[in-house]
Amino acid sequence: MQFIGTFSRRSFVGLATASVFATGASVTAQARAGRVVPGLDVLLGPKRGLLAGKRVGLITNPTGVTVKLESAINRMAQARDFKLAALFGPEHGVRGDAQAGAAVADRIDARTGLPAYSLYGTTRKPTPAMLAGLDVLVFDIQDIGARFYTYPWTLALMMQAAREAGKGVIVADRPNPIGGIRVEGPVLDPALASFVGAYPIPIRHGMTLGELALMVNTDFGIGCDLTVVTCTNWRRPDDATQTRLPWVPPSPNMPTIDTAFIYPGTCLIEGTNLSEGRGTTKPFELIGAPFIDAHGLADRLNQRNLPGAHFRPAWFTPSFSKSQGQLCAGVQLHITDRAAFAPVDAGIAILLDVARHHNKDFSFLPGDPPFFDKLAGVSWLREAILAGESLDAIKTRWQPELTAFKLKRARRLLY
Repeated sequence: MQFIGTFSRRSFVGLATASVFATGASVTAQARAGRVVPGLDVLLGPKRGLLAGKRVGLITNPTGVTVKLESAINRMAQARDFKLAALFGPEHGVRGDAQAGAAVADRIDARTGLPAYSLYGTTRKPTPAMLAGLDVLVFDIQDIGARFYTYPWTLALMMQAAREAGKGVIVADRPNPIGGIRVEGPVLDPALASFVGAYPIPIRHGMTLGELALMVNTDFGIGCDLTVVTCTNWRRPDDATQTRLPWVPPSPNMPTIDTAFIYPGTCLIEGTNLSEGRGTTKPFELIGAPFIDAHGLADRLNQRNLPGAHFRPAWFTPSFSKSQGQLCAGVQLHITDRAAFAPVDAGIAILLDVARHHNKDFSFLPGDPPFFDKLAGVSWLREAILAGESLDAIKTRWQPELTAFKLKRARRLLY
């Protein structure tokens, strides 16, 4: 297991060789200029030797792009020093053309003619047949920084399959778009492990996918042949607005950077009968239901004075998903200070208020276990919300496990 890159905790220093972009600037020049360079550019430039002479399987989606928005698929398909032999797609597919939760079928990629295997259809783990004839698997997908995003668990299952098949894994790392400092929320109870959380980490983990891969490989016992190609010049406090990298929506309902910041809190709404804004232009930023008093909800939430958050009364009609075609009242969550904003606090505050003031209409979705528990990673949070516990009391309950996680996390940070 190795990671590729010369770095300190705060920043990377110069890289040895260069790959020339159409702009005329090399990876080295980009790094020296202070620009964040994703792991993909480093892999296809200074660290290209990792791929030389190999048959490569690429796990990616539309976020797999260079600094000048070239597709990883297209760049690698044109290579002559290695062979791109197969594509693998997570939830939403290789080309990002499937909605949330929709099964994706295996297909032939129209652009390259390569087999595009689905890891969100009949299987979520690559089969031995899919991996036959490949030498190495490259993973290049932009994560969001929340445990219930499915891409980290696609990566973990791919690593398991690679270990079983004797294949190497290369993670082309990318910055955490919501920053790498804050860590929030309850740590997953292993009894609730699922595809929206497979290992005991908190809701907001503050890690890159490369760091997560290192953690699950070492601390959670996968044990594959792992190489992490680090991105250059990313500093842990930097969010996506500070990297100067283009924003490519990682999934259909993640259109903006603000959506990404809010998602670790309001994704919890998916486990209830409230609309989380799917089917609108502001998914996860709009929260509501036909039975909610928008003005009352907004007023009470603003009285909490949650750092970096403002709640505006809002009305919306989802075109699909929950409350499709029905007028919903609720709030739009606006971020006023990204550095201070704590999304998990905001999501739980919304649920505490609605559960108290609309208790006859509000409900958690049924299931065994309830889907909310899988998202939260614990069963006690749902019970605490129904019991009307305070937000401070709830946060106190998750602190011991969160503190222990932070110590484990500190050993796996690459930046």
